Amino acid sequence: MELNSIVESLEDKSILVTGATGFLAKLFVEKLLRVQPNLKQLFLLIRASDYAAVTQRFHNEVIGKEVFRVLKKKHGVEFNSFISEKVTPVAGDVTLENLGINDSEMTKKLWSEVDFVANFAATTNFDERYDVAFDINTMGAKHVLEFSKKCVKLKLLLHISTAYVWGEKSGLLLENPLRKGETLNGTTSQKLDSQVEMKLVSQRLKELKAEQLPKKEETIAMKEFGLQRARLFGWPNTYVFTKAMGEMEIGELIESRNDLPVVILRPTIITSTFKEPFPGWIEGVRTIDSIILGAGKGKVKCFLARADVIMDLIPGDMVVNAAIVAMIGHANQPSDDRQQFIYQVGSSARAPLETTRLRNYVYNYFSKNPLISTSSIGKSNEKPIQVSYPFIFPTMASFLTFLYVTHMLPLKGLRLVNAVFCNYFRDNCNDAERKITFITKLVKLYEPYILFKGTFDDLNTERLRIAARGNAAEADTFYFDPKCINWDEYFMNTHIPGLVKYALKY
Repeated sequence: MELNSIVESLEDKSILVTGATGFLAKLFVEKLLRVQPNLKQLFLLIRASDYAAVTQRFHNEVIGKEVFRVLKKKHGVEFNSFISEKVTPVAGDVTLENLGINDSEMTKKLWSEVDFVANFAATTNFDERYDVAFDINTMGAKHVLEFSKKCVKLKLLLHISTAYVWGEKSGLLLENPLRKGETLNGTTSQKLDSQVEMKLVSQRLKELKAEQLPKKEETIAMKEFGLQRARLFGWPNTYVFTKAMGEMEIGELIESRNDLPVVILRPTIITSTFKEPFPGWIEGVRTIDSIILGAGKGKVKCFLARADVIMDLIPGDMVVNAAIVAMIGHANQPSDDRQQFIYQVGSSARAPLETTRLRNYVYNYFSKNPLISTSSIGKSNEKPIQVSYPFIFPTMASFLTFLYVTHMLPLKGLRLVNAVFCNYFRDNCNDAERKITFITKLVKLYEPYILFKGTFDDLNTERLRIAARGNAAEADTFYFDPKCINWDEYFMNTHIPGLVKYALKY
């Protein structure tokens, strides 16, 4: 692949971005506007019912965020007029056909003007309700592709997936497509079919409605149903299961239009920004961040880790740079070379990080920079939270044994004492139960990633890096080589400080 100027290639282009309120999409939008102010138009699809609602969400959840502070400083008092000229929020919903856009004039405008579609829409909640995850991650991918096919000027569809569509497989995991019907365990007699899954979701919802369950119990039941279906076919949770089916839908549908190039980007565990628009920006608590902040708050004093297991992390700005380079690179390829291209963007192959090092980062940082405990009584009672050096366990069995001996057995004793003293220690029991539930859920939820034994092949991504480096003038603008990351420096001075500053409120 030969790359001309990426910045020049973006000039006068119109791009439709779905999932525009998400962390990664905001980084994508900010980068495009910062490096190429002469974009023709960015259309941001935001879930909303009408113009007033979409405008409010756009200002509150996109432009109003800290990530745009560099751009605001660059444009000064002209920032709002610049955004008004270059960015159009669009009310819609990827779970619906035609992306749920009710404005017929806007639909025609998109079909006639859009050069690129970038699909960032997703729910990344590991234990999401099955109906919600299926509608967004699977059917959403299908609806975006179907809409894209109607865009007469379209040069490429960029779809953001996840490297963990490979489930819990071990060894070297290639940048290969997932074929419709494919399962990961190969032991079930059932063939994976998204249409069957759609019917099962509908049927299960009808059953739960008939039982007239409270909303909370219905949600729990749909989460359990999603987990059951995922594990049946070899995936560890509903999130990666529905993302895998989304890739399958795209793979099947692009066969009906071979001249439509599709890039599927599979990032690994996304972390805070490495450099741009400034180091350490993050939004929300993402994967391992729950463990980091839980430890900083004194709630997590042990977790799973093995010295021979690599934790695959990649900063969000590197993912966005890879996305832009891939998008422009393949849009400029000859039409007879167009097909589905897959890029796994991570660090395990080029800059491996052992999971056990996370313990040192957490302890060292919060020992020097302790969080302050909050108190309803007043600031006079607030004090630094003391952290202990976390225990690590190489298996789930060893962790659960430790939890039973150190937490569950004492809780049983406390319950007996509480019964004798007429519920005098009820609050203590409740606090202990909440702590056990929190730790157990956290560890079980992230076990497939903390003890993940695979390495993500990135030969395609490396070729993309080589092509990007070929344009020396822009090599530093669109960096995404994890070899430049010093993990000690990144965690201690960028990622954890960023979590404390931007994500702690979550």
